Amino acid sequence: MENKVEELRRRRGVLQEELAAAVGVSRQTIGSLENGRYNPSITLAFKLARYFETTIEDIFIFEEGD
Repeated sequence: MENKVEELRRRRGVLQEELAAAVGVSRQTIGSLENGRYNPSITLAFKLARYFETTIEDIFIFEEGD
């Protein structure tokens, strides 16, 4: 699953550490998300969407077969 976490974070001028603190995860989790090595829980996906004031679908790109 692809995502736009890094793009959205950079647009806001926020460090990985700051985003991690805001959504209650570690900086390593944010790094893994950005590198596509980690798929978030639904709770984390909702927290990220709320933080970026957008929808889950605008952050995470699901393609059939993923």
